[in-house]
Amino acid sequence: MNTNHLPEPTKIAIVTGGGDCPGLNTVIRAIVKAAALRGWESVGIQDGYEGLLDPPQIQALDYRAMDALLYRGGTILGTRNRGRFSAKTGHGQARRVPEEILQEAKENFDALGLSALVCIGGDGSLTIAQQLYETGMAVVGVPKTIDNDLAATIMTFGFETAVSTAVDALDRLRSTAESHDRVMVLEVMGRYAGWIAGFAGLAGGADVILIPEIEFDYDAVARKVVAREAIGKEYTLVVVAEGAKPRGGQFVTSGETDGDREARLGGIGHVVAGEIEERTGKESRCVVLGHLQRGGQPSQWDRQLCTRFGVHAVEMIAAQQFGMMVAMTPKGMEPVSLVEAVADIRRVPPDGELVQTARALGVSLGDEL
Repeated sequence: MNTNHLPEPTKIAIVTGGGDCPGLNTVIRAIVKAAALRGWESVGIQDGYEGLLDPPQIQALDYRAMDALLYRGGTILGTRNRGRFSAKTGHGQARRVPEEILQEAKENFDALGLSALVCIGGDGSLTIAQQLYETGMAVVGVPKTIDNDLAATIMTFGFETAVSTAVDALDRLRSTAESHDRVMVLEVMGRYAGWIAGFAGLAGGADVILIPEIEFDYDAVARKVVAREAIGKEYTLVVVAEGAKPRGGQFVTSGETDGDREARLGGIGHVVAGEIEERTGKESRCVVLGHLQRGGQPSQWDRQLCTRFGVHAVEMIAAQQFGMMVAMTPKGMEPVSLVEAVADIRRVPPDGELVQTARALGVSLGDEL
């Protein structure tokens, strides 16, 4: 790896946007350490993109203090998924950040003497990154979301840790479900993509997996519970993504939706548990895993993935590949345009291998007639 100094001193900044995620600090560590070997200075933007506005909120990042970040959850820089920089509202509707806000950020970027900004985030945060790039800022993106729904990369960091947390929950719920002859429903995150529910459901041995990509029928889910009981299986495990919907139904949201953020999904698990109990007479309980999926230490997989993402982001800056995001591809780490990265989210194919595997095992997707 080339670690030669650039001809002139270089100062780069790092910002973390959107929801917290296992591995954010690990990416920060990799960027700062790789930049230091090139003789560059690194600073952090505090409080998400809001830290770029007057007065700028800047934190010095010393590479000698980075080692503990390898396994530390959350982000030392802070983050936001709402405010003046909101680029997605409602159910994923894109909007442009007001021009005066973007220009203020650009002026502060220049006044701070920054050479580049590394934006770590999901589709909303990287949409903001693209808009900042259009103002003339030298921007590089790193894909972050536990939902694993960015289409331009094979995997986003945080996903594997979130799945591991969900599988651990299923393992624990199985013992109580079996002990009490209950139906246990686990609601996981995922918004409009069912990757967490699908992966965790297969790995955790769920009997029913409900994902946003396949509308389900409550009677079909109830029939699965009854069919299991008929063969002596008196308990059932159900995994439901927060964005799953019944056939012809609507998303279940938790509380009112603010105008400057995306809809807050949640509560479908309790609805599913109630409908199962009403239709089958089986005692049914729901556990909402919620922010446990976002917190805590990143897994070993996410640690190495975050480290690779961070190092390649620095290499992209050195190559002046701005307006790009580092992506994991079949060939390895490669730059892709931010425009491509946020063009659409990656959803579970309803007829794809993941769903076919579940069906082959007799797992119900809730759409059986």
